[in-house]
Amino acid sequence: MSTMNTNRVRAIEKIAAYKGDYSVSEASFPPEEYGKYVFSEKMIKKYLPKESAEKLLATIREQKPLDPTIADDVANAMKEWAISLGATHYTHWFQPLNGGTAEKHDAFLELSETGEPIKVFSGKKLIKGEPDASSFPSGGLRCTFEARGYTAWDPTSPAFVKRHRNGTTLCIPTIFCSYNGEILDKKTPVLRSIKALEKAVKRLMALFARSEKPVKVSLGAEQEYFLIDRNFYLNRPDLVQTGRTLFGSAPPRNKQLVDHYFGSIRPEILAFMTDVDHELWRLGIPSKTRHNETAPAQFEVAPIFEELNVAVDHNMLLMDILKRTAIRHGMVCLLHEKPFAGVNGSGKHNNWSITYGGHNLLNPGSNPEQNAVFLTVLAAIIRAVDLHSDILRASTVSAGNKYRLGMGEAPPVIISISLGETLTEILDRLGSHEEVASKPAEMMRIGVDTLPPLPRDNTDRNRTSPFAFTGNKFEFRACGSGQSCAGFNTVLNTIIAESIDVIAERLEKLDRSDKEAFHTGLTAVIAQIIRKHRRIIFNGNNYSPEWVNEAERRGLPNVRKSIEALRAYIKPENVEMFSRYGVFSKAEIVSRFEVFRNDYHSRVRIEGGMALEIARTMILPVVNRQYREALETLQAARGAKSKHGIAAAENLADSFGDLLDQLHQGCEALETALGGEHEGIIDNMKRLREIVDHAEDMVDDALWPLPKYREMLFIYN
Repeated sequence: MSTMNTNRVRAIEKIAAYKGDYSVSEASFPPEEYGKYVFSEKMIKKYLPKESAEKLLATIREQKPLDPTIADDVANAMKEWAISLGATHYTHWFQPLNGGTAEKHDAFLELSETGEPIKVFSGKKLIKGEPDASSFPSGGLRCTFEARGYTAWDPTSPAFVKRHRNGTTLCIPTIFCSYNGEILDKKTPVLRSIKALEKAVKRLMALFARSEKPVKVSLGAEQEYFLIDRNFYLNRPDLVQTGRTLFGSAPPRNKQLVDHYFGSIRPEILAFMTDVDHELWRLGIPSKTRHNETAPAQFEVAPIFEELNVAVDHNMLLMDILKRTAIRHGMVCLLHEKPFAGVNGSGKHNNWSITYGGHNLLNPGSNPEQNAVFLTVLAAIIRAVDLHSDILRASTVSAGNKYRLGMGEAPPVIISISLGETLTEILDRLGSHEEVASKPAEMMRIGVDTLPPLPRDNTDRNRTSPFAFTGNKFEFRACGSGQSCAGFNTVLNTIIAESIDVIAERLEKLDRSDKEAFHTGLTAVIAQIIRKHRRIIFNGNNYSPEWVNEAERRGLPNVRKSIEALRAYIKPENVEMFSRYGVFSKAEIVSRFEVFRNDYHSRVRIEGGMALEIARTMILPVVNRQYREALETLQAARGAKSKHGIAAAENLADSFGDLLDQLHQGCEALETALGGEHEGIIDNMKRLREIVDHAEDMVDDALWPLPKYREMLFIYN
């Protein structure tokens, strides 16, 4: 007789017995509460002396160098503000190369000469901290005995407080570097790349006789995630160790009924989302949208656009808040790109745009001059993505995103641009010098002709495209949900800055005193770029097999293997470009390749080891038990001297016997593979999964040790 698997049953019983309070209440988001936990401009003016406040705000608003003489004033103001909210500690909050955030808490505590405790926070401690640099990934930049590292305050990203059950901590966004100055974080390259792009845009806009104005790079990062009950999570060692299910048979129902996407949000989930929004509201993170996503148990939150550096920080905070809030609600938030096989994975849609003096340069505008700027910037982006698609692809590489990209739910690894039919037609006419229908006697000339009206949504939204123009921004859809936004935006900023500079250099050779001659030359420059880089534009179905063949015909890279894709970081031409723009030194970019490669290898080996352990210690015993029971059934049938049931019992015993053999062989093969290269581990994990998932469909449901997909994905669906 079989007995119930007690762990799985208890998990389901706990979920069934839970009686949460989901009654409707007044969820208030008063304006005065927005940004309450942020050292905002309002708080700067309130707590700082007027002169010091003005100097700090000039640094924040206009990127002016920080006046070091105000450091003590700022530190004291931050301390007083944070203490008013209950803070006892402060931390330099930074983003090391492990993809997360890091913090070391220090108390506002010193002892007076008489031994009395006093609350102190100096400008020196605000500006610089000293965490251990050898314990974080460095790609060879730091050895174990070279432990010293520094954090340095980033005044352009506001300080904030984190509240927990019985305390509050002041968090100060910082960069992180080694003793010798090599960068060891993800924030510094973002700041450097923004600076490079700002410089390039100002150079370009000067050619259009524009007075110098502020450049702002903006980001809106849509965040997808899964929620499952914590009881299930704790009974899935693979989820706990790797963030994804290494085994799991697809249930008969997943998303075929199309009833989850944008569906009515269940009370349990809405209670969670409301709590998330409350936290985001108080931290000044402008959460705008929340909804059910495509896969069962999958959801999305999207913010309003912000300055890119702040948006990157806010997305890191958002992921942390999602995870912490889920635990309070008895759930676990999964940010892995592919936690469940056979259903959609999760991405992070990276909506990027750039403004000059408040005008969005990706807005076509309504007059020839605006059209000229728009088409020039657009040409620079097209050139950048075509020439540097390898490094864009590399920026999306992770052990999790590998299972999502190109799987009929996310863009393929072939990088292309979707512009929509209207804009593509305009560029094709420009590139081929075709006559414009509205002016049959003249060629189209940028800065002279007005483009046909370009409505914001001039084409059907192409959700299969890796890089799509969506009216006044570009959406990079290949990014993984668990990844930091820092990497791909550092790449985007740098490659676009490089292309803008190339165009500016060509335009600077034109006669700008003759406006018509300048625009004729501009037309020729952009037309040449369109002709040369037209291959990167594709408005069709990126999921289709035909596109793979077409992309090959066009000569577009299709780098399927992750490690091979990562090698783009160390291509000489990419190393030279990043070095030239001051985003990475050669040692720093090589270190990134080493860190990302080692991370990928480590995660694959962890997954392989976990899969082997689960298969041997949890799956083999139940299959072995089923085999023994099948043999006992067969023996009893034969002893009963009846012609009925013997054939069925023989088939069942043979099936479980064969399954047992396959499991043993699969485990041995994976164990051998774990001593070799990662590709062998991945291949053998896949084969072992097929065997285990088949076992799940055969073994007595009461015996199966792991929570099943039909349970995990539909409890909150």
